[in-house]
Amino acid sequence: MTLNALQQHDADLLAGCEYLIGIDEAGRGALAGPVVAGACVLGSSFFQSLEAVALSAAVNDSKQLSAVARETYLKQIESLQEAGILDFAVGAGSVQEIAEYNILGATRLAMRRAVEALAARARSWVLPEAASSGSLFEEDSGVKLIVDGRPLKPFPYVHQGIIKGDSQSLAIAMGSIVAKVTRDRVLTKLDSKYPDYGFGGHKGYATQSHRRAILSCGASPVHRELFLRKILSQQDCFLGFASNS
Repeated sequence: MTLNALQQHDADLLAGCEYLIGIDEAGRGALAGPVVAGACVLGSSFFQSLEAVALSAAVNDSKQLSAVARETYLKQIESLQEAGILDFAVGAGSVQEIAEYNILGATRLAMRRAVEALAARARSWVLPEAASSGSLFEEDSGVKLIVDGRPLKPFPYVHQGIIKGDSQSLAIAMGSIVAKVTRDRVLTKLDSKYPDYGFGGHKGYATQSHRRAILSCGASPVHRELFLRKILSQQDCFLGFASNS
């Protein structure tokens, strides 16, 4: 059967191992809400399944897909999970953890939670723990972890970072869809709790309407305080302009 580029990338990796785990995040650059990680594990027999190849053929980096397409592909990923062909899990770093550990630390925490949730229910594999010294990525490991972007340091499991991995690897692209849809649903719920900010539309990112809402209403409990310093420094000026207009 013919594989597309993302599928072929992972098929080549699976030729040298039994399981491949792709990890990605959503919300790292947002002004509000958690950062969410998605992890997806494919077994060595994944590409032997006609169903798996067919249903995953259109999967791509979540940023390249519409919201409707992401929801559609998540349903397909869920159907493959239900069939036992793959598995996936999510993890999150809260706004409080972003404040405590910074966004990089909270992202690592979210990714760790996602892969550990996968491992907790796995029957035939365990996560490859990183040694105190040596390579982050061991070619002879039966389980390979690949992460979108640069390698995570520190991180307790052997892995490889792939720049723009969500547009190269099927497993990472699936992880990105899982993370993005999960986070979008969280922000949609926050929209009903904090209706002044429009979270349901921009999902916490720094759109013009979101910045204006912050300047007008101040920060909500789900905003990332360190991310807002530059915006809030303009608040007095904005409010003075608004009162005179």
